[in-house]
Amino acid sequence: MSGPNRRHNNVRVLREEVMMSKAELARRAGVSPLTIDRIESGMGCRLDTKRKIILALGKKLQEKHEVFPELDGERDDRHESSGKEE
Repeated sequence: MSGPNRRHNNVRVLREEVMMSKAELARRAGVSPLTIDRIESGMGCRLDTKRKIILALGKKLQEKHEVFPELDGERDDRHESSGKEE
């Protein structure tokens, strides 16, 4: 997994730790299974999609760096305080 458009993330590892299928994660996050597949292979996605995946994995938004290390230091003030999806 190399190239300029590939990003390291821990979606697959965390999903497998909780024994969740790609289809289940997609359903919980409100995205397509193809989107999950692309993200797990290192393709980028919108910040809102990352937020949905973080929450669907049972993480708090404050733990976003555990799922998407490149988000460390970034803030999503719209939803950070509640930790809930709208």
